[in-house]
Amino acid sequence: MDVSIRTTQNVFIEQEKAGVGNRILAFLVDLAIFIAYILAIGEILDLLGRFNSNWLNILFYFPVFFYDLYMEFLNNGQSVGKMALRLKVVRLDGTPPTLGGYLLRWLLRPIDVLLSGAPAIISIGLTPNAQRLGDLAAGTTVIKLRKTGNVSRLQLVEQMDEEYEPVFPQVKLLSDKDAALIKESLQVRRDHANSRPAMLVTEKVKEKLQIESEMPPVEFLYTVLRDHTHYTAR
Repeated sequence: MDVSIRTTQNVFIEQEKAGVGNRILAFLVDLAIFIAYILAIGEILDLLGRFNSNWLNILFYFPVFFYDLYMEFLNNGQSVGKMALRLKVVRLDGTPPTLGGYLLRWLLRPIDVLLSGAPAIISIGLTPNAQRLGDLAAGTTVIKLRKTGNVSRLQLVEQMDEEYEPVFPQVKLLSDKDAALIKESLQVRRDHANSRPAMLVTEKVKEKLQIESEMPPVEFLYTVLRDHTHYTAR
């Protein structure tokens, strides 16, 4: 089953929901990390012996307490468990999750995991966008990422040969904002196998620059980006 995410282009794309099973497995991976860390810290505190204190305990166990909050915030919506299962926290409106959103998910996690996670499992199963209580409060959900290649054509655009000859000189009229929109549409196609944004952006670019071309939309947009990079880099 999929969930609809609205991009900043006001286009809805379908992304695969992370199932309860995958989310539980990701949680178990993180739990294994917690246990290994706590055991290791216990050994360290034993070795410290007489230097052991309540403040020292708080210092060492701090990373476990705030693990989900700082990992998801600093790692673009992914804990180690989510990375292992290729899961990611996203907002339903297509904008990046905020610190406030991650904080809401973290604050409500204790309620979600009550009774062996029953509240979270029931909420994920009953809500259209597979949201636990923390997701409902933050306007987020968790999706399963599709596999992509190691090097994208977007990266290759930035690494063009200096002797490159532009195809469409009209791209001089494009702003950096226009180029960013093109990149976003191509990123959506690459990461989510959805070509609709790229097709819509292709028509808008052709109309704005008055270009007639028989190139397929994706090839056309990459060519426009290469031309834009050539002119802006000079």
